[in-house]
Amino acid sequence: MTSTPPLPHAGTADPIQDLERAVDLILARVPGDLVMAIPLGLGKPNPLVNTLYRRVSRMPERRLKIFTALSLEKPVGKSELEQQFLAPLVERVFADYPDLDYVKDHRAQTLPLNIEVHEFFLKTGDYLGNPLAQQGFVCTNYSFVVRDMMSHGVNLILQAVACREDANGRQLSLSCNPDLSLDLIERLAAQGRKPLTVLMINRQLPFMTGPAVVPPGLVDLVVETPETSHQLFAPPNAAIGWADYAIGLHAASLVKDGGTLQIGIGSLGDAIAQALIVRQTRPEAFRQMLAGLTLEGTAARELAPFEQGLYGCSEMFVNGLLQLIRAGIVKRRVYQDEALQTLALEGALSEAPSIGTLLALQAMGALRLPLDAAALHHWQAQGLLSETLTLDAARALPAELASSQSLQAWSEVLGPRWRQAALLHGGFFLGPRDFYQTLRELDEPLREQIAMTRIGYINELYGDALGSERLKRLQRRDARFMNTTMKMTLLGAAGSDALESGQVVSGVGGQYNFVAMGHALPDARSVLMLRATHDNHHGLTSSIVWNYGNVTIPRHLRDLVITEYGVADLRGRTDTEVVQALIRIADSRFQDELVREAQAHGKLAADWQLPDTWRCNRPETLRELLRPWRNEGLLPDFPFGTDLTEDELKIVRALKKLKHASTHPVELVSLVLRSLQGLPEVPEAYLERLGLDQAHSFKQLFLKRLFAANL
Repeated sequence: MTSTPPLPHAGTADPIQDLERAVDLILARVPGDLVMAIPLGLGKPNPLVNTLYRRVSRMPERRLKIFTALSLEKPVGKSELEQQFLAPLVERVFADYPDLDYVKDHRAQTLPLNIEVHEFFLKTGDYLGNPLAQQGFVCTNYSFVVRDMMSHGVNLILQAVACREDANGRQLSLSCNPDLSLDLIERLAAQGRKPLTVLMINRQLPFMTGPAVVPPGLVDLVVETPETSHQLFAPPNAAIGWADYAIGLHAASLVKDGGTLQIGIGSLGDAIAQALIVRQTRPEAFRQMLAGLTLEGTAARELAPFEQGLYGCSEMFVNGLLQLIRAGIVKRRVYQDEALQTLALEGALSEAPSIGTLLALQAMGALRLPLDAAALHHWQAQGLLSETLTLDAARALPAELASSQSLQAWSEVLGPRWRQAALLHGGFFLGPRDFYQTLRELDEPLREQIAMTRIGYINELYGDALGSERLKRLQRRDARFMNTTMKMTLLGAAGSDALESGQVVSGVGGQYNFVAMGHALPDARSVLMLRATHDNHHGLTSSIVWNYGNVTIPRHLRDLVITEYGVADLRGRTDTEVVQALIRIADSRFQDELVREAQAHGKLAADWQLPDTWRCNRPETLRELLRPWRNEGLLPDFPFGTDLTEDELKIVRALKKLKHASTHPVELVSLVLRSLQGLPEVPEAYLERLGLDQAHSFKQLFLKRLFAANL
């Protein structure tokens, strides 16, 4: 009988310093099939995963099932021009980031026969037409992922973690991905199942405190080698277009001071953040922008700057939310105690622990004296009482707070600041390079107020390991849960994750969770946002349609919908009112067709007429409304910076125009004709970047002229 290699104790032993040795231990400790869970997005331990993947691919007697989501890969470009342009940019931005081997094989549909990959959220649009990825996709809500991974028989968990050393020894943090791992480990343990948990240290990851800190005894193996601390995947900020800014401005006017905010990644999330910053810093300009964009007037909109500020409750902690923290907009703290949270909502909680708070808690019946061990631990965890206060010393304190001597004694044992007080709860993060750098450089008090935590805490109201439903309801006052969708039917159903054919574009993620919370909380709203049109090789189409073959959010959960042309409030409305409200914010080039469809199906009266005032929903009108503010610098392409240089931005714009023309014959003919005329001088460096400086073939010479025409 072969002996099993001893497993190092992760809490005391030095990390394993050899990836192959780590894989030896994994294969020895998990006999038979490996069912491996790795985090979505940034938290994958790429070097370790690659080493295991390569080893198992050479072991046909062993099987490996990978369960994950959002597997990231450095961009390479589809055309020759894109590849030439991207190569130096990727080298500069992504540096030594190692791509995942299974991603390349999954994309090429060449996975080894003994390895499966199952994702519950795909990189948007990357796997359309890929049978292997489409067939292996698991459709589930973010908050159900742990349950579904357990049903697959997960017996191995791998994750990248941050690390720091101090006088108390080494601490590990789940950093960018505490979203699922702790719940998965605990729920498996409750069933008597113990997965092998292996953490790989990446010292580029920001160390996040609080719920993200790895508890003692949780880990079986820690791995660290020189190659594990690689560059983080850092997608550059996307440019914000006219439609995105209009949507962002509308969205920002729905956010209540003192409320709660969830936003997503990409140009729309950045547009909302910048619009909120404009509302805060230039309220009159914000008011004028909205007045131009809003046909119905702004009386029902929120236009004033923020005094109380917002609390961020977002499954994804994005750069836009960090910018709102820095701008002093996300500043409303929430607390992990119902009594403290109640006092905070009443405006009766002091900035730091005080005698006044102590008296208020006692009056509420939340602080009972003398303290027992559990109560002392609780109030120390909240920061009310000093960490150095012992139970014997606490019991010796006066049980009555009526005299000045009693109050003086208690004032000497108060804590210096509130703990477990958060400006933001996030489940995972992903962003550009300066986003990570800012997180690495946070001062400790602010770091403690950015609580990376479990997705079950963020995406659900119901009680979990960290908080009761009542506490969450207290925290999530006036919530605005903002998510994007691809299609909206005229009856209010949303298609966000897949095409009519069933081909998966991305995944449900947490969208359903936030829509459901938007209805479950009495003062919350679910906000679904989409651009009014979509332009691809099929031509220009309306994003608002009569019917759609895939539904992510059913129409009985309809609420607020935003396009660049306005806000449709669908909650509690009749079907006819819903149809009219959505036609109101549709692109005017498609409104008549939508009216005919609704009338043909009996949802609009046959004699109903589209008001003339609704017929101005066109891109050129939008541009003219927003151009003065863009010229003034309030609506810049990149409000939060970009990794691209000015020259690269010019090249990108030209390549985008060229790519768009390649799928639109009329536009391409026009471009070709323009290229045959006099062309502007193209900087030699631009041509060198695209490999066109030594153009000789007909194709290269033709592309060179087309590029110049677009530049």
